[in-house]
Amino acid sequence: SKFNKWKQNAITAAGRNGKGHKSNQLNSPSGIFVDKKKNIFIADFWNDRIVEWKHNATEGQFVAGENRERDRMDQLYGPTDIIVDQQNYSIIVADPGNRRVVRWLNQNRETLIKNIDCRGLAIDKHGFLYVSDWWKDEVRRWKFGEYNNEGIIVAGGNGHGDQLNQLNYPTFIYVDEHQSVYVSDYNNRRVMKWRKGAKEGKIVAGGNRNELSQPEGVIVDHLGQIYVADSKNHRVMRWCEGKEEGEVVVGGNGKGIQ
Repeated sequence: SKFNKWKQNAITAAGRNGKGHKSNQLNSPSGIFVDKKKNIFIADFWNDRIVEWKHNATEGQFVAGENRERDRMDQLYGPTDIIVDQQNYSIIVADPGNRRVVRWLNQNRETLIKNIDCRGLAIDKHGFLYVSDWWKDEVRRWKFGEYNNEGIIVAGGNGHGDQLNQLNYPTFIYVDEHQSVYVSDYNNRRVMKWRKGAKEGKIVAGGNRNELSQPEGVIVDHLGQIYVADSKNHRVMRWCEGKEEGEVVVGGNGKGIQ
């Protein structure tokens, strides 16, 4: 139902063994991708790697990086987000430390987009790739396979600020079936929705009453409900589109490991 309740006791699906670089540990996990088999791919930020945790596994498998923080093609430097193409199991990684978006397919690696301060990634049903750029305060879109251009701005791109046509440190993004782009606008404490072709966005979560503080991950369900990782408040919030106030669905009990 639209007002479903979430169980408040979570099950740990990856990690749980303290901070570190062993195969059963993570260090500041950032973006994640869950495939159809419930396997979890994790951008393990401080470990400069992507790890895959099979469903119910007790440790992860290294699938990209792990050669320690520099700029060779077999290395990553602070990866923040990941997408898995479930057709051929290639993975696309936001590699902001190296200012690039890269694709790994088995042992083949290629840079898709260069010189970009990337943070979040998304792919729509047509195969367009969307990338948030925290330095330029914008989100751009590229047609699949055509990355040797600057792409098209689909959100922001009007400088740093809090107007409806601006963003301030965009992080994670979500694209719906209509190619509307939802952006976690980190420093503006809000989530913006930019419809396809729009010149400005609409605030769909936060933006007032200090309800969000440093929003990161964002996803929208089939009912149009917006879920946001409210990172500094240690909780997940839900907004029904059009509502001014959100509700806490997970967390909200302060920082901790309980």
